[in-house]
Amino acid sequence: MSNPKILLVEDEAKLAQFIELELKYEGYDVTVVNDGLSGLSNARESDPDLILLDWMLPGMSGVDICKRLRQTGSKVPIILITAKDDISDRVTGLDAGADDYIVKPFNLEELLARVRANLRRNQQEDPDCLEFLDLSLNCNTRQVFRGDRLIELTAKEFDLLEYLMSHPKQVLTRDQILERVWGYDFMGDSNIIEVYVRYLRLKLEAEQEKRLIQTVRGVGYVLRD
Repeated sequence: MSNPKILLVEDEAKLAQFIELELKYEGYDVTVVNDGLSGLSNARESDPDLILLDWMLPGMSGVDICKRLRQTGSKVPIILITAKDDISDRVTGLDAGADDYIVKPFNLEELLARVRANLRRNQQEDPDCLEFLDLSLNCNTRQVFRGDRLIELTAKEFDLLEYLMSHPKQVLTRDQILERVWGYDFMGDSNIIEVYVRYLRLKLEAEQEKRLIQTVRGVGYVLRD
């Protein structure tokens, strides 16, 4: 099993370096960025297991980053790090979508405990249910819903959608999709992926819903809003 990936968004260089070294010592895979826009972009592209997010950042605040991520369906655990310790500030941060909150200056052991607790809580969520915006997929019952609408899929359509939903916002190449969904030894029609993506789009967008399966020309496909 790979080490949990943590994204640290902190503009105080010395504090960021200190936290990064301690997290790496604990066995985490850590990425550090020091401004809000880079933090938001990295959170969307790298799919971290947890985000440590400073409130006051250049470019975009931590609260705004929380709001943007939650609006796009991200459920990644977020711990806000801030000097703001009023109750109203804590409420603002939690209402924006943060899962936890720690006030500067903080005890390192407390921070590590909060990291462990939030990762553990996230791992305990039902791994058999995948969700992206209004799209939900149950791996056990093999049912798919767009909002409240049940969508009937063939076995291969389901497998393709499950693979895309297991890697939201990640561009998957045609080779990756062929290997995962059709198998390494697939020798059929080379346009099979395009055909099944078209089938899925017709069913997922049957009531003029927003397109979620996007084409990345020359590369493959990605599930994003």
